[in-house]
Amino acid sequence: MTYVNPAILHMIFFHRYFPSLRPSTRDVLEMSLPYMDNVEIQTLIDQRTAALVRQLDSSSDLGARNTGVRGLMAVQFFEKKRRKAWFTKGVCWIPASIPIIRVAFSPVENASSLTVLEKEEEVCWEQWTLDVTLATPRTESERAKVRSAMEAMLLKAAMKIVTTVNREKDHIPPITTSEANPFPYQIIINPKGDSWGARMSIF
Repeated sequence: MTYVNPAILHMIFFHRYFPSLRPSTRDVLEMSLPYMDNVEIQTLIDQRTAALVRQLDSSSDLGARNTGVRGLMAVQFFEKKRRKAWFTKGVCWIPASIPIIRVAFSPVENASSLTVLEKEEEVCWEQWTLDVTLATPRTESERAKVRSAMEAMLLKAAMKIVTTVNREKDHIPPITTSEANPFPYQIIINPKGDSWGARMSIF
C-alpha cells in the first residue's frame, strides 16, 4: 500500500494540477506511471499515506487482521471565489462507502450552505475518494495472490482515471487567477460530511 496508494494519488494530481511541470514517471508493480515532480505535492502525499498506514496498522492490532482493515482518503480540488454579504459555499461530497484500493470520482455540483462576509471562499469542484483495504497475507501463497490483485487493481485504476479525466471536463472552473496554482487542493484521511453531487465509481 505504501507505494500503490501514492501511485494513484500521483496519477490524480498529474491530471488535475495545471501549472507546468517536467514530465516524470516511476515504475510501480512493473508499470510506468506519471509522477508529480513537485516537492510540496510529494510531501503531502507521503505524509497522508503514512498517516493512513499508521491508522490502519493501529486498527489491525485491535483484531481486524483476518478481514482486512479499511480506510478512506479523499483528494479535493477547490476554486477561489470572491464572497458577497451572503453566499452559497461549495461542500465536497463524501461517499458513504466506495473495496486492496478502490477509487471514486465526483464532480461537485449545486452544493450549498450559508456563510457571511469574507473576501474569498474556496469552493470544492471535484473530489476523488480512495477506499483502501490493508491486507495481511500470512503465507507465500497469500502474498502472491495479494500482489496479483494489486497489479490488476492498479492497472484498472490507471485506465479508469485516464478515461474519466478525458471525459469529465465541463465542470472544471475557468482559470481566472495569475497564481502559480489556480486550484488549491487537500488530501483528507477518513473524510466525513454531507453527500452532494453525482458519483462515478472507478474500480
